Amino acid sequence: MEYALQNRWKIEGNHLYYYGLRNKENLLKNKRKLSSKQLEVIRQLPKSLSPDEMSLLGPLLGTEVVPTNELRETPKSLEEAQFCTRCAANTYMIPGLEFNEEGECPICQTKELTQQLRSVVPLVEEIPHAKNSRFDVALFYTGGKDSTYLLYYLAKVKRLRVLALTWEIPYLSANAQESIQNAKRHFSTVEFINRYVSNADMQAIYKKLYELSGNTCACPSLAYILFYPTLVEERVPYFIAGNEPAQLIGLYYNGLAPKMAYSFSENKILQFITNIGRILTLHPPLKKGQLHTLMTMRQLAYGDSILKKWAGYKNDLIGNVVDAIHQVPSILQPLKRSIRKSSWRGHIPAFVQIDLDKISGGTYDWKSVKELIEKECGWVSLPDNTKGLHTSCQIEKCKEYSQFIRFYRCQSKLIPFSALEMALASGTKSLSKEESIQEIKTHLGFSLEEVPECKIMTQFIDKKW
Repeated sequence: MEYALQNRWKIEGNHLYYYGLRNKENLLKNKRKLSSKQLEVIRQLPKSLSPDEMSLLGPLLGTEVVPTNELRETPKSLEEAQFCTRCAANTYMIPGLEFNEEGECPICQTKELTQQLRSVVPLVEEIPHAKNSRFDVALFYTGGKDSTYLLYYLAKVKRLRVLALTWEIPYLSANAQESIQNAKRHFSTVEFINRYVSNADMQAIYKKLYELSGNTCACPSLAYILFYPTLVEERVPYFIAGNEPAQLIGLYYNGLAPKMAYSFSENKILQFITNIGRILTLHPPLKKGQLHTLMTMRQLAYGDSILKKWAGYKNDLIGNVVDAIHQVPSILQPLKRSIRKSSWRGHIPAFVQIDLDKISGGTYDWKSVKELIEKECGWVSLPDNTKGLHTSCQIEKCKEYSQFIRFYRCQSKLIPFSALEMALASGTKSLSKEESIQEIKTHLGFSLEEVPECKIMTQFIDKKW
């Protein structure tokens, strides 16, 4: 009998790596170390195995190494894919997706185990009125569904003094631009600030990012860089990025945030140790959310810390954005000054999150949310009003395509964000499985051929100013 290396397992150095999402018992266990003898045999596959080779590969047989007639094929279209019985996850959108005997994907298998993973920054239910600032909270506002709903909640429901911060990317969609203008008319108590980076600087950043990642998506990192000095100067006590639940838990399934990251802000021992270090160096102690702010801003300004490099932890997604932004060093100078100033004085805005599921009645239902913000905020959807994921940017489809095709070809370990988010949203009933599949077919960039919208990125990169 002839054996082969199972589809989606690839040799990388002296390891095998699985490009996919594995069942509950092996979730995130995508890496297996090989002995030199095992590696030698596997490099020769496909072939018939001798008794000694069978013994050598024993632990790998049946999973990593299988008879050739048990090799799985990667679907070439959504129509060929196997779908989860409970959500929209499928083997085309997430190649290498496994299922249990009930036909459930790993996300649905582990739903109860991960339901407490709500946010990688501290969750807050109440934001008090600030005594030393004109604003109670700042919101990074894009004109999209999620940030518009948060703007409504903070300004109209909680009656807070909100500073809405918009980075006008070159790719801002027409409906998002109209939504922003409408919001300015609907929210008389909100102060809006818009920033636009020069085309020359953005071109330099985007060129490098496209080279590294295959797309030019730098949100929200560049927005943090642009507005952090303002947050410090205005002494804004809190700021919110505006991510919905599916985006936040997707970080875990992508291996970008371990479980401990979701409880880090509640770890009093770590908080105590951190503050002892700050007091000994004559810095004021940190409050909840302030450490997350400093960690985020310092990584953008200086790259990975020595500790992270020593530990061998690497996030290519953030690393590529940081490398690209550092093509324009001058843009980082105000950020670095503000980091030093805020750290010494303790005027650090806390990076927090509001649980959108909780404030919207238990489930962040996309359809109901869109109806609400259309009425209350003048929010503008796409013409057919069927898209609910990432509604503010013209290049979302390009980002999805680049992430998808690189993962499909086993060139990147990053599972496409939108693939996880659509699976999670349909699994939690933020939208139905049928609505999710329709959105995947109609609006998202899961294609083996480059989507036409990619020209929006390359035209900007190549344009002669």
